[in-house]
Amino acid sequence: MQMIQEGGRAARRRAEARMRPRRSPATPLLAVLWAGVAGVVALWWQGTSAVTATADWLTGAGRITGLLAGYSTAVVIALMARVPALERRIGSDRVARWHAMAGRYTVFLVLAHFLLILGGYAVEAGTGLVEQTVTVVLEYPDMIEATIGTVLLLVIGGVSAAAVRRRLRYETWYYLHLLTYAAVYLAFWHQLSTGSEFAAVPPAQTAWYALYGTVTALVLWYRVLVPVRLNLRHRLRVESTVQEAPGIVSVIIRGERLDRLDAQAGQFFRWRFLAPELRWTSNPYSLSAPPASGLLRITVKEAGDHSAALAGLSPGTRVWAEGPYGALTAARRQRGRGTKVLLIAGGAGITPMRALFETIPAGPGDLTLLYRARSQEDLALWGELQAIARTRKARLLYAVNGPDGERPEISSESLTRVLPDIERHDVYLCGPPGLAEESYAALREAGVPARRIHHESFEL
Repeated sequence: MQMIQEGGRAARRRAEARMRPRRSPATPLLAVLWAGVAGVVALWWQGTSAVTATADWLTGAGRITGLLAGYSTAVVIALMARVPALERRIGSDRVARWHAMAGRYTVFLVLAHFLLILGGYAVEAGTGLVEQTVTVVLEYPDMIEATIGTVLLLVIGGVSAAAVRRRLRYETWYYLHLLTYAAVYLAFWHQLSTGSEFAAVPPAQTAWYALYGTVTALVLWYRVLVPVRLNLRHRLRVESTVQEAPGIVSVIIRGERLDRLDAQAGQFFRWRFLAPELRWTSNPYSLSAPPASGLLRITVKEAGDHSAALAGLSPGTRVWAEGPYGALTAARRQRGRGTKVLLIAGGAGITPMRALFETIPAGPGDLTLLYRARSQEDLALWGELQAIARTRKARLLYAVNGPDGERPEISSESLTRVLPDIERHDVYLCGPPGLAEESYAALREAGVPARRIHHESFEL
């Protein structure tokens, strides 16, 4: 307990320094992305002459969908790069949703490009679609590679569909997903060798190289070099494991120079434990306490083979970590006179909330934690939470199912009854999707502005 709370005051000072008024951090990025779309459309428009015949319409549509597919592919890869500026300011869950949405659009555009351009060529040549496809694939430059890349992209898009992904092991989906890089590399070259826009406008070709070169650099830096540097510098190993509650275990991890890690309460890492049964799996788990004395701690609820195996980790097991990621930090809190803080946690969502409960700046009486669980036995870290509440003069509440299994409702009325001035609170949510949706609706009904409700979901 002493080890876990040692860094609380220092962490609160650092968190207060990070707090600042915020505009929507997504707006500038969205503006840049849409400006790129406008540039692609302008490039296509400039290179499009009069359109009269059916073949012209089809090939013109095939060209613009191809250009947009090439652009959206670069965006998809950039959103996979785990750039800290995006992860911290916008939120990992939001970036992941953008990535998934852009991926769906990319698959649609690739299919449309394939069918439209081949249809246009077939009409112009007076041949069948199959015959024209064979001709294009075998005779056009870089088209065999592009075809292989396209097939890979379609396969990846198929296994990423929610209905399919739910049936796959996470590791299978993850390693198939990594083939995206090979698919993009194979498909890239035909864009320049067969794209009339790039042949006619050399600066456009330079810009395309710059776009893909920048994205490649981001991936190499943040997905490869930064994790290698982090793990060589900090040399993380398992210190011990602690059973916190039925099915919930804490893993304490020792490392070197952790003060340089700049991890904040509310953030998470992707952890790979180099034990025989775990080394091929990397899962996201939040810090459940601020770093202290060269130690990090995560607290994990058993929800599958990986999380269940953590309880059996041996001291000294090497750990490979990537991060820190996430924007559910004190920096999101709005400054303002009389502003208070409410933390709402459910299930495994208590881990980032516990760290925030200790570190988020708030005066005596201005901080409340509401913990939702099935039963009192499921209230993990409850002793620590009580100690923090006493030290900080904060309110600690819990809501558990009744003896008959009846689930307590989180409503605007119940929240207002507990916190009559709830509209003056900044609220942090972390828990299962159902709890998050229920709580968000109740908070909005109770008068809490949307900008004061902070939530990240890892159900991705």
